[in-house]
Amino acid sequence: MSIYLNNAATTWPKPETVPKSIYDFIVNRGANVARGSASVRDIQSLDNVFSCRQKLAEFLGGYEKCDPRFITLTSNITESINIVVKGFLRPGMKAVTSSMEHNSVLRPLRRAETEGVALEIIPCSLKGYMDPALLKKAVSDGADIAIINHCSNVSGSLQNIWDIAEVCRESNVPIVVDCAQTAGIVKISAKDLGAAALCFTGHKGLFGPQGTGGIVWDPDFAKKCSPLIEGGTGSVSHEEYQPVQMPDKFEAGTPNLPGIAGLLASVEWIENEGIEKIRKHEDNLGRMLEEGLRKIDNLRIIGPGEGDPRLPVYSFNIKGKDNARLARDLSDIYGIETRPGLHCAPLAHRTLGTFPEGALRISPGYFNTADDIRHALNALTELAKN
Repeated sequence: MSIYLNNAATTWPKPETVPKSIYDFIVNRGANVARGSASVRDIQSLDNVFSCRQKLAEFLGGYEKCDPRFITLTSNITESINIVVKGFLRPGMKAVTSSMEHNSVLRPLRRAETEGVALEIIPCSLKGYMDPALLKKAVSDGADIAIINHCSNVSGSLQNIWDIAEVCRESNVPIVVDCAQTAGIVKISAKDLGAAALCFTGHKGLFGPQGTGGIVWDPDFAKKCSPLIEGGTGSVSHEEYQPVQMPDKFEAGTPNLPGIAGLLASVEWIENEGIEKIRKHEDNLGRMLEEGLRKIDNLRIIGPGEGDPRLPVYSFNIKGKDNARLARDLSDIYGIETRPGLHCAPLAHRTLGTFPEGALRISPGYFNTADDIRHALNALTELAKN
């Protein structure tokens, strides 16, 4: 028996339509995009990419009446954030972020800091939340951009992104939102937020394949960013400089066309299934898990308290237990897959008081059941006693 409870790393299993669409593209279509003779297969590839852009623009609240040109398709959210950070920030500028960020945000900003960009990291609470008042003070002192995680991959702390975005809007500071944990699970609109860029990954809450992700751009902000990668786009090939028109500006090279086919299928599946239904089921499993965890002796859940806004991402430690060995025992003895360690977010663990030992993370997903949670709780109870 194998029970997968590591959905904060990547959702699994995927909806059946996702691998089917990937297989169909490779076997029955497979032409490169904008690099052929306009055959039927070439047109099918163009349609695949355009349809995915359009669907994502509608799903994530794109600008200009959901214009698909302002969706950049990437290989993951790390690439998305790097495109924004390295394309926008210049020496002498100031960036603001929080102490709950993933290394996908922190490391590019630390690199920018060594190159002359001022960086202010706003401390979050022991529950993993940022006080908008602290952000207001930081940006009122002058800032060129704020990059904020919508939900922590460590503790599940769900930030009040609307109030945070309002602070940025009042101060005329562009906000970039990291939606790695929320896109596909929480309804969000880049346009309604007024986000300069909304960065997302395809393989988590969007239920798509690994190797997919993207950016929803404010068109004016996109003009201010330089491309991270330059090269062939299948367009204006007579020019020796990277095109400035969207979406070509940020998409040099052959894209992950099979992955895009799978991502399109996954977003369509979410629409048919219903995002509210998905969120409700995952929240129910999370509450069941939290209730059981709080009954286990010597177990401490880190981050949000009962009733605080969160997603079902739970990290904890058991007194006297190494979280890596605990994860190994859960896997080897009980067939339960989890994630120990620092979760690529050492600053978040410092904030939550679990650095350097980290914690064990359990993150149920839509395809988990109540029986899965009961099995995990029974296993943890036994391991805590031993």
